[in-house]
Amino acid sequence: MRTQLAGLIRGLPDLKQLLVFCRQLHLSSTRHLDGWLMFSSLTLLLLGWLMVSSASISVAEAWTGDPQYFALRQGLFIGLALGTALLVSQLPLAWSRFNGHWFLLLAFLLLLVVQLVGREVNGSTRWLSLGVFNLQTSELAKICLLIYLAGYLVRHQQDVRATASGFLKPLLVVVAYGGLLIAQPDYGGLVVVMAAVMGMVFLAGVRFQHFFLVLFAAVAALTLIAVLEPYRMQRLVSFTDPWARQFDSGYQLTQALIAYGRGHWVGLGLGNSVQKLFYLPEAHTDFIFSILSEELGLLGGLMTLGLYVLLLARIFIIGRQCELGGQFFSAYLCYGIAMIFATQVLINLGVNTGLLPTKGLTLPLISYGGSSLLACGLMLGLVFRADHERRKAEQQEEQA
Repeated sequence: MRTQLAGLIRGLPDLKQLLVFCRQLHLSSTRHLDGWLMFSSLTLLLLGWLMVSSASISVAEAWTGDPQYFALRQGLFIGLALGTALLVSQLPLAWSRFNGHWFLLLAFLLLLVVQLVGREVNGSTRWLSLGVFNLQTSELAKICLLIYLAGYLVRHQQDVRATASGFLKPLLVVVAYGGLLIAQPDYGGLVVVMAAVMGMVFLAGVRFQHFFLVLFAAVAALTLIAVLEPYRMQRLVSFTDPWARQFDSGYQLTQALIAYGRGHWVGLGLGNSVQKLFYLPEAHTDFIFSILSEELGLLGGLMTLGLYVLLLARIFIIGRQCELGGQFFSAYLCYGIAMIFATQVLINLGVNTGLLPTKGLTLPLISYGGSSLLACGLMLGLVFRADHERRKAEQQEEQA
């Protein structure tokens, strides 16, 4: 242990260089773009590529004969995400706001089409086969829904804040959207969308009594949906004591917990995971954080969590700055995007650590998957565009 810690300390950058780097990031955050948001998102993407490359070697070689199969595809997906973020960041948010109803229509079309011609995997019909990769339509549909809802909150801001009808009308759209998700079924996606929507309307200034009444109804509905399906009920029972069913429904969670136990403080080293050798299912997708903790240890896990905290903090701060500048559409959109990131991270980490029942949700920017990275690129592009328009408006005010 002492030798590992000494090696870790020697590998740390010089404190003076680190302070210079932090100062440069701060200056970029105050002049041109949000350097901290750029740093956190790119670092998470790079970390994800490393972990997917490590966690997928065994399964890639067994399934395809190429140990770098998933690593190469993840690199292509990262390039797609970066290109998408760059493209979206060039589009004015006024255009997105004006076409909000078309985005809502697109969201419903995506969820309907996948029911008709979608690909079924493990009993769920969530993907459209595009040849290069399978597109999970709900990943794009949730962004379209956020764009429409942000526009609605701006157009009917006073009604949403003052009347129950103004608050409930957009929720009827969300109920219809949720019905299509449950038909797939995609319970985890429904939870993420509901959290984002409730967060947006709360930050838009809805009355507390209206908010908590609907929140109680939403929690009750989600609970009812969970207990009505036998397989979901089995997951609820299994996660309370996975060791009692360690070779049945609790197998995945017990293997993930073993990975944490192997990791200790500084981990086994990158590439040295044992659990990825066909012990832990979905090691490069839903349970990649378990492999990360096994190879990089508690310190690596905490650093990853810190990067997510930084990412979420910057998105919320950008949203708040937009709101103070009167750019309410940008503000509500940033709030919704931050809630999506936060909810997915919390659920994924909760599942990985046994705090929540097993649910198939990817870890944003890290887990393997083209749909997830494409959605992350779209959302980050919208946030960078909101930040750019805010800075531009402030510069114009200063010049005036």
